[in-house]
Amino acid sequence: MITQATNYRRRKLVDYGMRGLTIGATVLALIPLVLILSYVVFRGAGALNIAFFTQAYEPPVVGLDGEVGNAGGVLHGIIGSLIIVGIALIMALPIGILAGVFLAEYPSNSVATVVRFCTDVLSAAPSIVIGVAAYVLIVQRTHQFSALAGSVALAVLMVPVITRTTEEILKLVPHTMREAAMALGAPKWWQTLTVVLPTAMSGIMTGVLLAFARATGETAPLLLTVLGNNNVSVKLLEPMAALPLLTYKYTDTPFPAQNTLAWGTALVLTLLVLTVNLSVRWATRSRTK
Repeated sequence: MITQATNYRRRKLVDYGMRGLTIGATVLALIPLVLILSYVVFRGAGALNIAFFTQAYEPPVVGLDGEVGNAGGVLHGIIGSLIIVGIALIMALPIGILAGVFLAEYPSNSVATVVRFCTDVLSAAPSIVIGVAAYVLIVQRTHQFSALAGSVALAVLMVPVITRTTEEILKLVPHTMREAAMALGAPKWWQTLTVVLPTAMSGIMTGVLLAFARATGETAPLLLTVLGNNNVSVKLLEPMAALPLLTYKYTDTPFPAQNTLAWGTALVLTLLVLTVNLSVRWATRSRTK
């Protein structure tokens, strides 16, 4: 006959075993992340200097002793990434937020069902497919690689993230707030604009930051639309440099100086995405408290 003490010991052993499995699984999940971050920091930290952030591309110079000199910096890539991702964010913000509001406020609408399904499919689409679509619809028709085409491709990747995040956050707004606004005579569009959206603004910004983090590190759409540029350029209808493109380009060269720049660029991108994600976690935690 199983006594109460025996049953208690068995439950304690099961509890310790499950805790051990959970901790072990967490450690296994963290090992690849720690190894990747450590290796990127180890290889890229040496490239970070003043010239890295203030100079554009310079052709590698081979000295008399056969050593290859400095290949400049990635200022053109930093400026290009800010412009391309910034324009994409401007395009994606109104579409994503308005679509999220529609899905949250009219969930049973037949159009909302179709929009939700299309958003889920788009969020799972590979970025290379989005790049090919932008290449066919924009680059081939205009006969020109351009930063604007890259921004359109990144905006398509941002929209589903912002839409779904906005929808889920708006669903968390208490219905009593909507009822209170309705009791005061406010129409639905006014209560959504003045009550619901301000209440959920911090959560919506979380989705925006996540979309920004995803688009910043995308390379495939930019390869097919932006192409790249070795000079600092701010013209939207011409090829433009970007940090992911420089990482891809410089890793395929035989010059050690450019390989070092590639690792430095990868480190900057990694730190940028990591910082945005940590900011999102912090903002979400603060909102929950």
